[in-house]
Amino acid sequence: MAIAAYRLVLSTFILLPFFLWKGGLNRLRRVSFGEFLTLMGVGVVLALHFATWITSLSFTSVASSVIFVHADPIFVAVVSHIAFGERITRRRLLGIFVAFIGVTVVAIGDLGLGEANLSGDVLALIGAVMLGIYILSGRRLRQNLDLVSYVTPVYGASAAVLTAACALTGTPLAPYPPREYFLFLAIAVVPMIFGHTVYNWALKYLEAPVVSIGLLGEPVGATVLALVILNEVPAPLAVVGGVITLVGIYVTAS
Repeated sequence: MAIAAYRLVLSTFILLPFFLWKGGLNRLRRVSFGEFLTLMGVGVVLALHFATWITSLSFTSVASSVIFVHADPIFVAVVSHIAFGERITRRRLLGIFVAFIGVTVVAIGDLGLGEANLSGDVLALIGAVMLGIYILSGRRLRQNLDLVSYVTPVYGASAAVLTAACALTGTPLAPYPPREYFLFLAIAVVPMIFGHTVYNWALKYLEAPVVSIGLLGEPVGATVLALVILNEVPAPLAVVGGVITLVGIYVTAS
């Protein structure tokens, strides 16, 4: 929870000068009350995404966590069908079915490692649902708001929710060793500013399923980094199920 809070708090402070310089407050005043509430709601959804997904890493492997959390294109496809009338084609149904098989294989492998691993998988899956809602909402809101005017209030709302959650759960925000604060800043700058913010920029120009499929490199990259940095070797079923899942997600979103 503290990691998630610092990620969003620091990202908000980094963006705030650009938000003020670009006249973000004036733009925010011009949006309707309903649109403002939607922005705040998206911030809550983003907070839930990070709270569940980052917590999942305490229970399951990096490989399993990032495989489950990036099942979001499946939810994007389903919600797009229900909310926006975008028909789910046979190809997408096939992709969802293949991804479901892959996720099941990963879950079976993790169940053999203990209930804690399965709990981590469930948390990551909840994070995937939240990520899907976040991407779909961004696709709609970005049509009327420039990038900084959109992400700054969303990140700010998310930071407020996560900070409050830390207080309610008794999660300390300080003190930590200097190395940890450096890592908090690194997480805010690299995957948040140059990750989330970049694909929020893309949502103005590309459909939500296309943007969500662009995140599929993360499970591969994260698994390799976990192997090199953490000496975390993924279980054979996680590798097999992960490949099947990624193929299914690709078919669903492409």
